[in-house]
Amino acid sequence: MKKIKFLSSVGVVTAAALTLVACGKSNNSNDAKTASRFPVETPAKAVKQGGTIKVAEETDTPFTGVFSEELQMDQTDADIYSPGQEGLFYVDNNYKINDKGPATLRLNHKTKTATITIKKGVKWSDGKQVTAKDIEYAYEIIANKATQSQRYTRQLNIIKGMAAYHAGKAKTISGIEMPDGEDGRTVVIHCAELKPGMLYTGNGYLWEAAAPYHYLKNVPFKKIESSDQIRKNPMFFGPYKVQKIVRGQSVTWVPNKYYWRGKPKLDRVIYQVVSTNSASQAIKSHKFDIARVVNNQWKQVKDTKGVNFIAKIPLSYYYLAFKVGKWDAKKAKNVMNPKAKMNNKSLRQAMAYAMNTDAVYKHYTDGLSFQVPTLIPAQFGDYFDKSAKGYTYNLKKANQLLDQANYKKKGKWRVQPNGKPLTIHLLAMSGNPIQEPVMQNYIQQWNKIGLNVKLVGGRLTEFNSFYDKIQHDDPSIDIFIAGWGLPDEPSQQQMYGEGTMSNYSRFVTPENNKLLDEMDSQKAFNHKYRVQKFHEWQKYMNEEAYVVPTYNSYQIDAVNDKITGFSDKPSDNYHYDHHDWFKIGYAK
Repeated sequence: MKKIKFLSSVGVVTAAALTLVACGKSNNSNDAKTASRFPVETPAKAVKQGGTIKVAEETDTPFTGVFSEELQMDQTDADIYSPGQEGLFYVDNNYKINDKGPATLRLNHKTKTATITIKKGVKWSDGKQVTAKDIEYAYEIIANKATQSQRYTRQLNIIKGMAAYHAGKAKTISGIEMPDGEDGRTVVIHCAELKPGMLYTGNGYLWEAAAPYHYLKNVPFKKIESSDQIRKNPMFFGPYKVQKIVRGQSVTWVPNKYYWRGKPKLDRVIYQVVSTNSASQAIKSHKFDIARVVNNQWKQVKDTKGVNFIAKIPLSYYYLAFKVGKWDAKKAKNVMNPKAKMNNKSLRQAMAYAMNTDAVYKHYTDGLSFQVPTLIPAQFGDYFDKSAKGYTYNLKKANQLLDQANYKKKGKWRVQPNGKPLTIHLLAMSGNPIQEPVMQNYIQQWNKIGLNVKLVGGRLTEFNSFYDKIQHDDPSIDIFIAGWGLPDEPSQQQMYGEGTMSNYSRFVTPENNKLLDEMDSQKAFNHKYRVQKFHEWQKYMNEEAYVVPTYNSYQIDAVNDKITGFSDKPSDNYHYDHHDWFKIGYAK
């Protein structure tokens, strides 16, 4: 299960083929032209052994340092631990799981089982073989309520015994079998049924990581996330291991001498936090070997010598969401409040029509960020509904909707249909030089249709605090603007299911449940049927407007032109949507 990631307001890191860029964006004639200027990988050259690569991690917030795939949710931490983290499976350029990775996967429809076999020689950085217990333990970390992992979703209940374990009614997950024992290399997962996405990474039903049981077993579940084993001395089986962590600021990686594919090319990889305002200067001064381009700074860096600009459009999007309920921890599901302030479809649609998303991002980013029409990115091929129009800027339509829904004007502002004053509180994230003017622009647009919208706390909110407020359903929030980095398999249960904690809008409807179940049903092994359900879901979500997609962005990296092996192709991004650090090095 490749994971959804919180996106900062700066940039995103997820796998998608740049060749699909041209079909992706409806309202920007420059898209294909812009994409064609960028290669998808550095020139292929022979690699020499040795050297240090410094990577800029652009954020205006110290990284949290939750170095555990089972507990971590934000993109910054995922970036920083990418040299060490490795998933169980590798994929081809269509995200289909192959046999080239640390483990193999076999599905048996007759027995309804998924068999995972770890290759001999796949070892943790202390030299211990990755075992069957390490796979089972990853599921236990996710499903044990004491860890409060947000990775637990209703989808995992397809595994027999998972729901009972999560509820505290069983001490083990009965559906996870280790035929050769805990120290063996085979795990058989017994499922209620197999799903059409299980052959692809990011399917949401099978976890695709392992956790070092021998290293963590003495840490109580409730203390794992804060433990030194996760925060200070994390253990991975990827090409590099942690040498040094400067909390919130930098991580230095050195080769994992037990890495199963052999010795990686570099002596060191250093990730260092850099403020977004400093990003362009860092690129121009060659302070870093790899640095993400902040798109509104493109003009400042595009003529920089000595770098290759490598780019893709990632599987991701930003969105406007309307808070309409709460997470019920006891029942482990979202519960919608029919009387919530934002639980009025006309109000939601009007706010979506009032947003001038395409114009504002063209203005600030030279078209490198652009409006998207649905919650299914174009990179998902025929699952993407090409006919979807989304919410294009239309103030007249917005005013009509509010008038018809009885949001009357009383002086400058509209009031609720019951006559009470209406103030809408927007939570928006800091961390981008253009974030303030963009959010003020949206507030002005909503003001134009008579809606009194104010920022929560009167200002933009820092990244970690932003997601803390959303996750805990802070009552001060009516609407928020956030972003997802998506899994590579298009199932939507992980984001918008009734039983997933990361459905932060908290909307739950019978129709949404039905469509989500249908797109992952046995019938959905028929591709045509599954495509039809995805199109129905996009139409439904656009109509209901609980979550409105806003924009996506080209992801451009400035890479030292002496470096080779850096690639944005999906088959080279199997380390949880990160580059294959085993291949990256300096050219001879």
